Amino acid sequence: MTGYAMETKRNVLELLRQRMPLKSLRLQIFLIVLVMGIVPGYIVGAGIVQNYEDRAVENRIATVQSQLKIVANHLISNDYLANYRSEEQVYRTTREVTNAELEMLSNLYEGRVIIIGSNFKVVKDTYGISEGKIMISEEVIKCFRGENISHYDPEHGYIEMTTPITDTTANAASDGNVKGVMLTSISNSSIVRMMEVLQRRVIIIETLLALVVVTLAIVVSVMMTRPFNRITEAIKDVTAGYTDESISVPDYVETIHIVEAFNQLLRRMRTLDQSRQDFVANVSHELKTPMTSMKVLADALLAQSDAPSELYHEFMEDIVSEIDRENRIITDLLALVKLDKNSKEMKIVSLNINDLVELILKRLRPIARKKDVELVFESMRAVTAEVDEIKMTLVMTNLVENAIKYNKDHGWVKVLLDADHQFFTFQVSDSGIGIPESALEHICERFYRVDKSHSREIGGTGLGLAITKSAVLQHRGTLTVESVEGEGTTFVVKIPLNYIAAEKV
Repeated sequence: MTGYAMETKRNVLELLRQRMPLKSLRLQIFLIVLVMGIVPGYIVGAGIVQNYEDRAVENRIATVQSQLKIVANHLISNDYLANYRSEEQVYRTTREVTNAELEMLSNLYEGRVIIIGSNFKVVKDTYGISEGKIMISEEVIKCFRGENISHYDPEHGYIEMTTPITDTTANAASDGNVKGVMLTSISNSSIVRMMEVLQRRVIIIETLLALVVVTLAIVVSVMMTRPFNRITEAIKDVTAGYTDESISVPDYVETIHIVEAFNQLLRRMRTLDQSRQDFVANVSHELKTPMTSMKVLADALLAQSDAPSELYHEFMEDIVSEIDRENRIITDLLALVKLDKNSKEMKIVSLNINDLVELILKRLRPIARKKDVELVFESMRAVTAEVDEIKMTLVMTNLVENAIKYNKDHGWVKVLLDADHQFFTFQVSDSGIGIPESALEHICERFYRVDKSHSREIGGTGLGLAITKSAVLQHRGTLTVESVEGEGTTFVVKIPLNYIAAEKV
């Protein structure tokens, strides 16, 4: 088989598996109700028939045994088992009456009666086949010991039982009480006929029960899946754009959970859509502002044909400054887009975080000295973690650089590195201007600035913390911030030591 044929076969099997009707919740509920309703009914029906058969056989055996005991007493009282050869009329009459009684019993129960003497010789056989023959079997031997044995053979349609013929007179005790055995086989035809009648009635009842259960299964499956259909229709309306309102289907706990999850997703989509619109508006504004400034400066130069060189030089410096500012915005935008695009392309390496922090602080100390800010690093222990070196450098550099730039004169920045068995913590605290409480939840949004004029003075684009948070999330970490306006700010980054374990979680 060619590779193409095998691939086609796998695709067809996968399509069939996906389209299997058993994946339908309605069908599964229907089948469950159907099975739970019909199977017990059939089990009960079979149990009723079987119980009737057992009870009927038990009653039949008890009835026949009681009559056989009476006949056995007659056999003893008439001395039927004695080997009489007398031609006296009284003995012949007695034996004939007893034989007639045995024949009547045989005919009544559509069976056969065999009388066996103490020497295991057949004295009487109502079929007239085995008379005078020796008959030894386990049942006969046990019966001579006084045990009543019965056996039901439904396959061949008869009940076989043994009845001891017991002499209860006082002078029989010395020779043993059991003088013979009655081996009786009776037909179960009457039981079978009653079972057939009962079986037909059970089948009628089971058929009616099946119709009721099928109807009930259809109703229950439709009613129980109706809330899920309403959820599906509501989601289709949202998908088609007919509405963007939250949906509510409070029929079951499960539907409540599904609806809550969808509504959260819907709110998230609204937030993302609003964020996207704000982002486009902010990008347009941020890119347009430097362009407007450059145009104003250029127009001013063009309007003055005899402008002095000093003014021309000043205006050109302003234009270069605006170009640099535009370049920073575009660079940060490209970095942010690259982070989003390559979120799955993490180049994870095992890295000494202490050495990385030392290197970053070494690069930033000249900026801190220029602003007269004291930069302190406190390491609680040696930390080695699996991280993307470039992205982690970006995170730490942005946080420390912001702490320096937005600090007060003669301030301080403290960097703390610690770890436990699962995460390492990178904390940056400063004595800077702080962040208002109302702005804390927005500071990681793109182009958001707490103080726009101050941010532009120090060259901020409003994208640094957005880039930082994106890189932290790609490491499966968290970024939190605490701040008091006018006193300072603390950023805390927690990153898993093991990237693969974090990814599985």
